[in-house]
Amino acid sequence: MSNSKSPNLKSVGILILLSIIWGSSFILIKKALIAFKPVDVGLLRIVLTMLTFIPVIIIKRQEINWKKWKLFLLVGLTGSGLPAVLFAVAQTQVSSSVAGVLNSMTPVFTLILGFILFKKKIIKYQVFGIVFGFVGALLLLLGDQSTSLSVNLAYGSLVILATIMYAFNANAINAFFHDTKPIIISAVSFSLLGPASLVYLMFSGFFTDLITHEHAIYSFSSVLFLAVIGTGICTVIFFKLLQDTDAVFASSVAFIIPIVALFWGIFDGEQLYISQLAGVLAVLIGIYLIKKK
Repeated sequence: MSNSKSPNLKSVGILILLSIIWGSSFILIKKALIAFKPVDVGLLRIVLTMLTFIPVIIIKRQEINWKKWKLFLLVGLTGSGLPAVLFAVAQTQVSSSVAGVLNSMTPVFTLILGFILFKKKIIKYQVFGIVFGFVGALLLLLGDQSTSLSVNLAYGSLVILATIMYAFNANAINAFFHDTKPIIISAVSFSLLGPASLVYLMFSGFFTDLITHEHAIYSFSSVLFLAVIGTGICTVIFFKLLQDTDAVFASSVAFIIPIVALFWGIFDGEQLYISQLAGVLAVLIGIYLIKKK
């Protein structure tokens, strides 16, 4: 029998708060790119998140199975490391609003990879959900008239690749870490990624940009919020929400995040074309069909 409870007003409030923070991630990446290079933005996010999780490593050190370090590293790379860099590079050409909506393709690829790699079943209406998701993604990429088609596809594919990694990560955690506390998975993964990321930043010119660029503090603050609040604290809050309610309710963030990303993009002057709005609707319908019970 499940220990989860029906969502109350507090749970709804937490869900909305998480959606707003995570939906704002894409506009924050855009602001971080004002002063810093794309790879630097992604790796700085990892370093700052690692620092956030250091207390967890210290407190939970007796519970960590370091023999699984290769799996922890794999989970870290696919769930945080590579996607953080891919999103930053992609958003040099793809708008934050489109990136936010494309990010919602994660449930689509989670279902596909679960079927291919982990032999999970796909039922009929989930197939329709996959189709809607892909149609929506294509409309988003093909409908952007602000840059060339080749640029849209090339940089948009980086976002899609990041969502595939997120999807693999979700299935890998379910397969290899089903009995490990999520906060330990996050803390150890970032502790493995952080040192190498810091070494890269030391030689990439990041610290020169931090000192000399006129908007460095503004961009650094954006990454700091992304890392400490968006990844560190919100991850813990999300896990608590899962415990207090259930996975179906908690996963509703997938519907709200793209709407928040769209709001910030339009507020920041980004243009969204009619065909892209149709793409947004198709992606949301696809998510609904995939998550439908």
